Amino acid sequence: MQRNGEIKLGLFLRRVGFHEGAWRDPSVPANGGIDIDHYAHLAALAEGAAFHFVFLDDSPSVVERDHAHIARVSRNDGFEPITLLSALSSRTKHVGLVATATTTYHQPYHIARMLASLDHLSRGRAAWNIVTSGSKFEAPNFGEKELPEHDMRYARAREFVEVVKGLWDTWEDEAFIRDKQSGIFADTTKLHLLNHRGDYLSVTGPLNIARPPQGHPVLVQAGASDAGTRFAAEFAEVVFTAEPFLDNGKRHYATLKEKARALGRKDDQVLVMPGIVPIIGRTKQEASEKLQRLQSYTHIDVQIGLADRMLGFVTDLRSMNLDSLVPETLPQTNVTQSYQKLLLDLAVREKFTWRQLIRLVSDCKGQLMVVGTPDEIVDSMVDAFDQYAADGFNVMPATLPDGLKEFIELVVPELRRRGKFRSGYSGQTLRENLGLKRPLNRFTRAA
Repeated sequence: MQRNGEIKLGLFLRRVGFHEGAWRDPSVPANGGIDIDHYAHLAALAEGAAFHFVFLDDSPSVVERDHAHIARVSRNDGFEPITLLSALSSRTKHVGLVATATTTYHQPYHIARMLASLDHLSRGRAAWNIVTSGSKFEAPNFGEKELPEHDMRYARAREFVEVVKGLWDTWEDEAFIRDKQSGIFADTTKLHLLNHRGDYLSVTGPLNIARPPQGHPVLVQAGASDAGTRFAAEFAEVVFTAEPFLDNGKRHYATLKEKARALGRKDDQVLVMPGIVPIIGRTKQEASEKLQRLQSYTHIDVQIGLADRMLGFVTDLRSMNLDSLVPETLPQTNVTQSYQKLLLDLAVREKFTWRQLIRLVSDCKGQLMVVGTPDEIVDSMVDAFDQYAADGFNVMPATLPDGLKEFIELVVPELRRRGKFRSGYSGQTLRENLGLKRPLNRFTRAA
């Protein structure tokens, strides 16, 4: 049955493309990861096509120690997200700007201040992708020996987000009156101390910047473990998911909405946006040949290193027979639990060998990958939307900028022809364009 409404679209700005071999493609600028003009071009393309937002992921570490792997990957050469998106805010007018920042190795005052600044710089287009860190290589960069235990990271994250939201509210709307005649810059009756004292954090406040234009920047989250799903149901307004199978996507969608409703939240205030890696060709054969070309650029050391990391470093793939079947169970990990489960479930379901799994990981990292014509890409997206497996998609072009250009030129028009995607921006802020309500100030509400 056809569902009413339109699909939301975000663009994953993964440097020069989502495929691990993308940086070697002739169409790609090899230095794109640190070229502001490259990112500005991508953001302009997304804005011209009326995408809702662009998104930057982050990991504050080099996520490998094997030099054979490090030598062949492009991911260790890129900008810090809030810095880059602040620069892009002056080169865009409408598209949302989603920055990733961890709650494990930051302090809430810093995050609240930086994201409030980004929201003001962009006039209400900022969003925060909340992560708890999933790499064991991050801890030593912040004076720690090991990554904190998984559930403890989420417990700290819950408190952290509440503190950040509270700091954004410490100045009420219109508190800064800036009245030259009276000499009064700020109405201090609209100033509040947070005075938070919790299990993990102690923060007094107030923030030293006006309340963000959106009230709060939009909250985004991607965890799919039990703790991550509970966290998303409580806090997230946009939930990124990895759902390569429609039936699993429908179950996860229903579970998230049900958990959110149990907490008093409405379905349209929690948007589920799985990733999609579109490999587009005029024919399916042409699309398959594009994928094969990218696969030829990806060295086996890269494939093994990435799969080891995404499975939580519980395997030694270099010593394994890669043509043997992936087992039904693996040792539990303290790092990327949700990705380990996703990839293991996928491998068991498809009866993959290790070789097949590590190639898939380098192709799409367990996301939905559709290799085919524009109609086939759109069919997959509309089917997931109509069957309540998605409210929108985080589009992950295999190469940038060409993969994005193809999506805009070939897929977006067909989405519009079917009445599933807008032709422009109706709101001024990211919240307005996503249909999300502006949060009330907690101190005003309490009064």
